Amino acid sequence: MDAFTAGILQRIRNTEAELDRARASGDDFLADVEQAQLEDLQRLASEHGVEVTAAGT
Repeated sequence: MDAFTAGILQRIRNTEAELDRARASGDDFLADVEQAQLEDLQRLASEHGVEVTAAGT
């Protein structure tokens, strides 16, 4: 696994965790921000041929 792939997958995992925390705390604004960031990261991964197989994606 190259550095880009490892980095993007780690960023996706971190963002998923932050999204879960935002939802659990009831912070709708932060959840929206994290969801948008997650979608951007998933798009970026897809554009570079990185398969994302994480829960919730």
